[in-house]
Amino acid sequence: MKSIVAKALFNSHSYIEYRKLVTDLLSEGKSTGNEQSDSLTNYSRLNEARMNRLEKTIVISEDTISKLQHLDNHYIWLVISEGWCGDAAQILPILNKMALASDKKIDLRIVFRDENDDLMNHYLTNGGRAIPKVIVICKEAGIVRTDWGPRPKGATELMAKHKKEVGPIDEKIKTDLQLWYLADKGISVQEELLEIMEKIKYNRL
Repeated sequence: MKSIVAKALFNSHSYIEYRKLVTDLLSEGKSTGNEQSDSLTNYSRLNEARMNRLEKTIVISEDTISKLQHLDNHYIWLVISEGWCGDAAQILPILNKMALASDKKIDLRIVFRDENDDLMNHYLTNGGRAIPKVIVICKEAGIVRTDWGPRPKGATELMAKHKKEVGPIDEKIKTDLQLWYLADKGISVQEELLEIMEKIKYNRL
């Protein structure tokens, strides 16, 4: 597992690099990933607009900033993502702002799911290749401490309810999910990531 993570880190991108790669592909009418289709390209284009908006509107609370800056060690948040993923578009700008606010305690790195099969296969969700996944790595020890994702608990519950009552993912649940993120304002992601970082800090993970 350590070699798989090391390989992924070697091929990882900064947030700015990730954004540029997605944007450059869109300029060619393409999306990231092995599969290419008009729908995936359209999702990627929509996600570009979402991320641009979130970069301007997401606020990291002072309490969150203080806790991030007082972590005992330095960490890498290695995120598995793709440009067409709606959840990733909602979450990555928050992770980036948290990393920037951490006083270099957190280094955000991003890899593309379809370019990192071995890594993805270690972090399946109920047997599926759901993204984004945040893999928390302690820099000092060079080990994976825990992981998080693919979405906050409230959004996960919304999806589970839809699957139980309606069935497969459709346009309605996609819209409902985006409205949930809009109302949440990034708070759940901040709280859940802080919770697992605090657990690591006090050796409960």
